[in-house]
Order: sequence, then C-alpha cells, then structure tokens
Amino acid sequence: MASPSFSADQIHAQLIRDIVGGKLLPGAPLAEVQLAGRFGVSRTPIRQALHRLDAEGMVERGPRRAYLVRRMNQDALRDLFESLGEIEALCAGLAARRMTPMEQAALGMIVDQGDCPDADYAETNRRFHEALRLGAKNAVMAELAADLNRRSLPWRDAQFDKGQDRIDSSRREHRQILDAVIAHDADRASAAMRAHMATSLGVIEKLMSERTQP
Repeated sequence: MASPSFSADQIHAQLIRDIVGGKLLPGAPLAEVQLAGRFGVSRTPIRQALHRLDAEGMVERGPRRAYLVRRMNQDALRDLFESLGEIEALCAGLAARRMTPMEQAALGMIVDQGDCPDADYAETNRRFHEALRLGAKNAVMAELAADLNRRSLPWRDAQFDKGQDRIDSSRREHRQILDAVIAHDADRASAAMRAHMATSLGVIEKLMSERTQP
C-alpha cells in the first residue's frame, strides 16, 4: 500500500526519478487525482510538487491546464546547458578575481566535504556552484545563473545516479576549478568550468538517450 506520509518534497523527488529514468515519458499526463491515489495523500502536496516541477521546466501545461511531462528533446537540453555553461564559466572567472581569502577557504571546505565517502554529492555540487556564483559578485549574472540552474537542476542531480565514476570525475573537476580560483587565474577558472559543464552535458545526454530506449 502507498505510504500516507509522503511530503511534497518526497513526491517531487520521486517524480523526478520517474521522469529522468524514463518511467514517465514526455507527454505523459500527471493527473492530481491519480497521483494522490498513488502516494496516498491529499491533492495539496501533489499540487505543490507539480508547481515546483513546472518552475524547473520538467512539466508543462496541456489540454484543460492539466500537467504533462515536458517534451524536452536533446537539442533543447543542449541549448540549456550550453547557456548555463557559459554563464557559470563567466562566474568562475569573476570569482577568481573577486573572491576573498575567506571565501576561497569556504569554497575549499565545500570541495573537501564532497570528498567524504558518505557525502550527498548532488547537494555538495549545488553548494559549490552557488558559492562561485556568489563569489562572482555580479547580481545580474547571479540571477541569470540561478534561473538556468533551477531549470537544469533535476538533470544535473541525476547525472550522479549514473555511478561512482561520474562523482569521482566531478570531484577532480571541482578541484581544478578551485585551484584556478585560489591562484586568481580567471582564464583557467573559466576554461575549467566550461569543461566541467560540457562533461556534465555529455553524461546527461547519454542518460536521456537511454531513457527512450525500450
């Protein structure tokens, strides 16, 4: 039987797993009544989870304003990640110029925490990128990055479900970015971030292609 204790956050997380994993394919309906029955909850947490997915670009409105899984193709995903990668690269370059020694130390602590075997690496990854956006000290750029990040975050988190290899490579990439920031090498920080985002896109495109296979 479905558990009666699912929260909106838990429902949101499960629906993301279903979408990214291919259990819910593009165009699949997400009816509140059926989802409420599945999770054993009222429609309120279902509606909250769907609104959050809508803000993240994972679902879209269909006929009669009902939610459907968004028809995201690889071209659209590539456009999103290329845009985000360029903004993140600019933020990393500015952070290399503008971060204080205390901010650099805090960034280093995030990277160190990500190396812990029991770390929630997706959460560590989010904190690392957020610290660089703040370290850039450019409010307009931070706002643009935050919007693109919100729309890409479910896919960015999903890449770490592919296995330890991607986590290990991401750790190395974070170290390279950190080293460049500490060295105040803006060009190297930007290039390292751009490469990091390109690698993430490659993993996500593979994941996306796999979910459409029978």
